[in-house]
Amino acid sequence: MMRKDTSIYQQMRDDIIHGILQPGEKITEVKMAEKYNVSRTPIREAMKQLELEYLIKDGYIFVPNAEEFRKIFELRILLETHALKKAAIVFVQEDIDELRSYTNIDVDADENLVIETNDQFHQKLMSATHNEFIMETYEKMKGFIFLFSKTVINKRRHGLIEEHREIVTALEKRDIDQAVHLLKTHLEKDLTFTLHYLDL
Repeated sequence: MMRKDTSIYQQMRDDIIHGILQPGEKITEVKMAEKYNVSRTPIREAMKQLELEYLIKDGYIFVPNAEEFRKIFELRILLETHALKKAAIVFVQEDIDELRSYTNIDVDADENLVIETNDQFHQKLMSATHNEFIMETYEKMKGFIFLFSKTVINKRRHGLIEEHREIVTALEKRDIDQAVHLLKTHLEKDLTFTLHYLDL
């Protein structure tokens, strides 16, 4: 049943992210309308949006294969390294300090807290673009990125937070080439780690 004050899109999205709707599960308008006790119209609209966010594909909860993971990460790397180059130009010390504050956490801390802090770190980098079209594209990937981040953080990838700190240090020095190299390497390690644990 649908929770009060929550859109059907948001509830379906939350249920996918938190595993209530299982990876690979078949999704139909009729089935979801019964589950959430709503008409098929809002279900149809929610499914369209979730398809744009790479959470549903061909009527199933999307389970990407290795090649699809790599393609989505290729896009993520392009977006985040572009944002980092902009950050090196537009970020003032206050922005750098905020970014560093998201590295003051241990990878062995509470999983949800680490996931949230990790998201804040990357979201802060993306804010440097000041480009609503880039941000819209990135936002469409957020659900997928969150699901992927859960694997990286749940399995406690070694060096995750330390790499964030190194990126901040290079950014503060305005060493753009080094910062971009560190971020690209960081995301590639995340991808390799995830593919290993998902056995893809």
